[in-house]
Amino acid sequence: MEVHTLGFDQKTRWSVSHRPRINSSRTLVVLFGSSSLLDAAGPIEELLHDYPGSLAIGCSTAGEILGTQICDESVSAALVRFDHTDIRMASAPVQSAEDSFAAGQEVARQLNDARLRGIFVLSDGLQVNGSELVRGLNSQVSASVVVTGGLAGDGDRFRRTWVLHGRRPQAGFVTAVGFYGDHIRIGHGSKGGWDRFGPERRVTKSKGNVLYELDGRPALELYKEYLGDRAAGLPATGLLFPLALRANVSDPKSLVRTILAVNERDQSLTFAGDIQEGTLAQLMKANFDRLVQGASEAATSTKLSANGCSSTLAVAISCVGRRLVLGERTEEETEATLDVLPPGTQQIGFYSYGEISPYATGTCDLHNQTMTLTTLSEAA
Repeated sequence: MEVHTLGFDQKTRWSVSHRPRINSSRTLVVLFGSSSLLDAAGPIEELLHDYPGSLAIGCSTAGEILGTQICDESVSAALVRFDHTDIRMASAPVQSAEDSFAAGQEVARQLNDARLRGIFVLSDGLQVNGSELVRGLNSQVSASVVVTGGLAGDGDRFRRTWVLHGRRPQAGFVTAVGFYGDHIRIGHGSKGGWDRFGPERRVTKSKGNVLYELDGRPALELYKEYLGDRAAGLPATGLLFPLALRANVSDPKSLVRTILAVNERDQSLTFAGDIQEGTLAQLMKANFDRLVQGASEAATSTKLSANGCSSTLAVAISCVGRRLVLGERTEEETEATLDVLPPGTQQIGFYSYGEISPYATGTCDLHNQTMTLTTLSEAA
């Protein structure tokens, strides 16, 4: 397996003067860039022009990761040529949250066969219900198939996102790549690092990914009480205070949900994934050191799958809320991942509106406010 990473910015253009000649049906181009590429996709077109026979997947971001660096209004890209692994693309439209389950089903159905070992999926970040998308994916593939990925971002603006579809940035799609055969090694890890505060409250009214009431009180009203002066900045400031959800008091599994939108009229909150009635919800706040430690633990979870392989690509997908909280310390979490992964690992990634990965093992879940890592490598 051969791996190259490169970047683009408006001042210096592409970071390499000569791109590697590895165009093939087993070459995958992975790229992440700003939402402005919807209007001016020149850098993407320039890169993909050199790889006409290769597959390409990518999306918009709330910040691009290249190595340990984090940039905006740029492109981070990886070129991966597999020696023994076959790859295949799939896509489906997602024009509204109601399309999410069917889109997940369709993408997984297109990719599924007996040789499928993993799926990397990217989705429009605003029109989708991430929980339903994941449920659709899980309904079509076995738990032994590793499914990871994320929801496209748009900084803290929440106005428009894109994924590559037909090799062009387009809104309203889910795209995925499948990996086939026994040589591929896919590692995954997903960790948070947030502290909980305040009482656990029962979700007393919700529909899909819209939360209306907690303990019988209007959800937005209650949220504003906790945010105080920061409530004026919603929904962006809500990224600093996600919700931890669990089914009941004895459930050790906790999923995190982050706000995408608020509705003053009905005092509701729209989240990136489902909020089921009857579940327990608790507010969370940042712990700087634990956020960085969470990134390191995510890398530790992926490390074993890459041991003994000559080349490894790490795709880091971290939530935009983590970036807003960490501020100038954000690069500490991208450094923490590479400190743990095998020497020579190359890393790209992006800040997202939702992360897709197994909680520990088995089928995938939608996460928010986590650092999720996917490693790709090949055994000889």
